[in-house]
Amino acid sequence: MVALAASGGAAACAATADLPEVWALHDSKAGMRSQVLGLAEATGLPFVEKALRVRRPWAWLPPQVWLAPLAAVADQGWPLRPPWPRLVIGCGRNTAAPALAIRRAAGGRTLAVQIQDPRIGRDAFDLMVVPAHDRLRGERVVVTAGAVHRVTPERLAEALRGFPALTALPRPVVGVLLGGANRAYRFDPTRLGAIAAAIAAAVRRCGGSVVATPSRRTGAAGLAALREHLGSLPGEIWDGAGTNPYYAYLAIADALLVTADSVSMISEAAATGKPVHVIALPGGDRKFARFHERMQRAGVTRPFVGDIEAWSYAPLDDTARAGAAVRELLLAHLARGPRV
Repeated sequence: MVALAASGGAAACAATADLPEVWALHDSKAGMRSQVLGLAEATGLPFVEKALRVRRPWAWLPPQVWLAPLAAVADQGWPLRPPWPRLVIGCGRNTAAPALAIRRAAGGRTLAVQIQDPRIGRDAFDLMVVPAHDRLRGERVVVTAGAVHRVTPERLAEALRGFPALTALPRPVVGVLLGGANRAYRFDPTRLGAIAAAIAAAVRRCGGSVVATPSRRTGAAGLAALREHLGSLPGEIWDGAGTNPYYAYLAIADALLVTADSVSMISEAAATGKPVHVIALPGGDRKFARFHERMQRAGVTRPFVGDIEAWSYAPLDDTARAGAAVRELLLAHLARGPRV
């Protein structure tokens, strides 16, 4: 996939005519893809998306011990090979080693940027973009409040134009973004049923409507619970068929409810400037606790306690700031010329 960011992309190409496309590497997980594409778009530079699949036997081994990282992964079945880009951006544990291998193979022409703490090769990356709860700091680290993402006012407005029926829903519109079980949180059907019932009661009290989207981790039982409790209310529940209305839901919602397991979804919701209620789940860990505490302290999120509240804050703009930092790094690198 080749893309050109709308903001400054054409000017960037004109100013750096010899610039190959940036490579945006991810492991196909929705959260990782959103982060790397969001940062790539925020640079305003052309880029190529590469969804990496780990080959066997490397798939059975941690990336730290891959002896040949470029042989370990494939994009659409094809190996990563030259001509190398001037910049590679990775997100996800399986992209760090290939990104550094590209940097080495390019002989100083390619910069490597990693989103999240790569845990390997930290001293070799030219820049790392990490959320504050990761605690990694340094001269080559850009710290963000949450996850970088693709949410912009322009993208939300464009998405909503593709779902015009949403504009007729009764106000307030409550957007529900559900994740699922992960390494830190449990998400069993009993808990999900209780969550859905509480959301339904809140929407009935405020007299509005609901738009809800589960993730792949929500599962069939989760979707069934949503339909059971929310199906009689005005609105809609996305079942995974057809075009994903996720951005349209962010655009139309007056308030958002997001499960605690997803830093990415909470960060995307926070980019709208709308009230973000966090739905508690059993479990958690220190990193999630630091993230949630920081977002609450900043006035961005509040725990969902059964009612839809209203408050305001300045939308988080970390992605634009991080994208500008990456772009400046690359242009400075081009101005100096490759190392000999």
